[in-house]
Order: sequence, then C-alpha cells, then structure tokens
Amino acid sequence: MTIESIRSAIEGAIQYLTQHPAEARYTDSVAVATLQKGGLGCTVTAPDGTTLATDMPSSVGGAASAPSPGWLFRAAAASCTATLIGMRAAQLGIELDKLEVSVDSQSDDRGLLGMDDSVPAGPLSLRVRVRLASTGAGAGELRELAEWGKAHCPVFDAAGRAVPVTTEVETG
Repeated sequence: MTIESIRSAIEGAIQYLTQHPAEARYTDSVAVATLQKGGLGCTVTAPDGTTLATDMPSSVGGAASAPSPGWLFRAAAASCTATLIGMRAAQLGIELDKLEVSVDSQSDDRGLLGMDDSVPAGPLSLRVRVRLASTGAGAGELRELAEWGKAHCPVFDAAGRAVPVTTEVETG
C-alpha cells in the first residue's frame, strides 16, 4: 500500500465512525489456545483458521519449540506501536525511510512460578525503543510520531490500564 492509500483508508474509517459512532465498539475476535498433550506448547487458533504456536523455555519444562507467550506479548507491543506510527505518519503525509520498534522487559520468574505472591507474574517493567528516519520530517516531528504511536497502541493501553477481566470455567 502507498502512503496515500493508507491515509485514504484511515480518513474513510474516521468519517464512517463519525457518522456511525455506535459501530465503533465491538467484540474482538477470539483467540483459542489448546495445550498440546505431554508438554507446554500451545496452538493458538483464530476464527479464520490462522494459527500460531507458543512454548515455554526448557528451564520451566517446555521444549522451547516456539516463542513464549511473553515474547509474543512484546512482539505484539512492538508491531502494534510500529503500525500505529506508520498509520499516523501516513495521516500526516510523512514518508518514513526507516522505522524499527523494539520492546524488552524485566521480569522475576518467582511470580510466574507462584513462589512469592508479592512478585507480579508479568513484567516488572517494559522498555520501548523507536528508531525512525525521514528525509521529510525533523527530529521533533519524528519524536512526536513515536510518542503518538505508543500512546495509541491498544497493546500498551491494555498493559497500562486496569482492564476488567472475567473468567469462565467449564469442567468435564
């Protein structure tokens, strides 16, 4: 897609949702994870049949045959931020020559393993690094693009805000 086609699609979506605000809110597609017998690997399936695999490192009993769910979370945050930066750049007519987003985290496995309930199971901190360049934009504009992308990334929004979670359990 070209920068103009992306901008046009975004403008069309904004115009449509402005005229039909009730359609802006929806239920996201479900992700169904199935644990493989005899291990910690999972196959995650989308409604359209798309799949991805996860596994845990061997240090906690996995086979390390696929990325861990934690890595996929960081990958989702990195790719989501890059996508939002690209969308915003297209809206503003800024042609990006380079865009790379990396996300890492610090964790304490005592939380994951249930060894200490005072230690969170998830990351203790996240770090986002954005590398971008454009011959048509200055450093200040690029910095604003990066901040805008992170601020509007649904993955970071969900990680940074108390999102209500319900759990339904079926047995048998």
